[in-house]
Amino acid sequence: MATHTVFNQPPPFEGVNLFTADRALGEALRREGAAWAEDRARAFGEIAGRPETIAWGFQANEHPPRLRTHDRAGHRIDEVEFHPAWHELMRLGVEHGLHALPWRDPRPGAHVARAALFRLLAEVEAGVGCPLSMTYSALPALRHQPGLAAEWEPRITSLAYDPRLVPSGEKTGALCGMAMTEKQGGSDVRANTTVARPLGAEGEYELTGHKWFCSAPMCDAFLVLAQAPGGLSCFLLPRFTPDGERNRIHLQRLKDKLGNRSNASSEIELHAAWARLVGEEGRGVPTILEMVNHTRLDCVIGSAASLRTGTTRAIHHAAHRSAFGRLLADQPLMRNVLADLAIESEAATVAMMRLARAYDTEADAPFRRLATAVLKYWICKRAPVHAAEALECLGGNGYVEEWGMARLYREAPLNSIWEGSGNVQCLDVLRALQKSPESLAALFAEIEEARGADARLDAAVDALKHDLGAPGDLETQARRFVERLALTLQGSLLVRHAPASVADAFCASRLGGDGGRAFGTLPAGTDFGGILERALTV
Repeated sequence: MATHTVFNQPPPFEGVNLFTADRALGEALRREGAAWAEDRARAFGEIAGRPETIAWGFQANEHPPRLRTHDRAGHRIDEVEFHPAWHELMRLGVEHGLHALPWRDPRPGAHVARAALFRLLAEVEAGVGCPLSMTYSALPALRHQPGLAAEWEPRITSLAYDPRLVPSGEKTGALCGMAMTEKQGGSDVRANTTVARPLGAEGEYELTGHKWFCSAPMCDAFLVLAQAPGGLSCFLLPRFTPDGERNRIHLQRLKDKLGNRSNASSEIELHAAWARLVGEEGRGVPTILEMVNHTRLDCVIGSAASLRTGTTRAIHHAAHRSAFGRLLADQPLMRNVLADLAIESEAATVAMMRLARAYDTEADAPFRRLATAVLKYWICKRAPVHAAEALECLGGNGYVEEWGMARLYREAPLNSIWEGSGNVQCLDVLRALQKSPESLAALFAEIEEARGADARLDAAVDALKHDLGAPGDLETQARRFVERLALTLQGSLLVRHAPASVADAFCASRLGGDGGRAFGTLPAGTDFGGILERALTV
């Protein structure tokens, strides 16, 4: 049609190396001990930014998984079918070791390198992060049972993606999921009612009960909690029994979720399903926490990816869209919004990478104990509001599925719920303060590394220490304290490692009170140009 001339529409954000475009991520990779992985991250960033890779993310969400409970003859099969795009993304993640890198190559900086790679793939599609994360996180728990670890470690650390539903011993690689939550329990897993009955052979049990959320039910095995004679215990539940028969794990339905739609989440029933004990009877929670701590790290990484995705898409749009006679990126108020989004993203990135380094050495265990819960709470809480603001930068296009921001917006709340909601994280912080006071000392020692570099940061730290030591109802105020711990940690990292433009704007708006309650309220005099130029290098 003669009237249908398309102009002033930004091109797709693709053909961009997602690693080299992000200076903060590259600097943190080197600083936190994984400079050896820079070439690897650069190569993966190029793959992640390819048009076909980005298209896979869209396709996997447009064609979500389907449950097939029975075959045409009425035999129970309990299979989940995925679109080919899902398998391509999973193959990409497995072949690059996102599920196993620190266990395959446990050199210093291995968790840092994996964090960077995991974040790059999460910028493309978050749904595949669930099975990759759980497989990565399962091994520390399995090592509580050396025999099980010896059998399963070669399978779950393999770089071969093998989606076939066949006994794990016949596969070139395996994935591990998790099923803890029950209808009546939620985060209170001690209320679980699934029963584990010992069999004749040592360590073998039959599980009977239900699970309200089974993450990634197409996996080859699952870590589950059930009530054994000695109390709540952890078990490895494989899809096949030792004789090669399908285990009695019945998929009841797939959840119809707000977001994360490319990934399957299910309800399952266990009918005398064969399982093996992991750890000791009655020690299920401490055993499974080995897995949960690592998946909480991945929640932080996933939310940092959300912040980065929203930031880059908003800046890209503004750099190519004109309104009222000039580019959006040149308009003062939009520059304030974009710079504020970029600061939030960089603060999450530096904190995420510092936390990943804490998983590389036991010397960092006290810091890791507290910082995981603190950052899991705060960075995951920032993702939904950040996604909403980034979406708004695209105007009406942001509200349309084809532009990707609607998917980002639906995805953003998940990591705050998965592996313990915000309140659960805050209560975990209070437990750490009570039972592991050395963890608070380690966190403050990290924060104090920036002492004297910014008066606003120093004042915020001093006030926080005072208030934590004052009498009062700490549980009622737990969210405030955890937020302040996160902000002072982020402020310290930025003051030490980021350009002055970023650190000054963060301290002014987040710690000094010179900022509003919405993005785009940075103070006058902020170096908007310096912040935006740093945020996206293409």
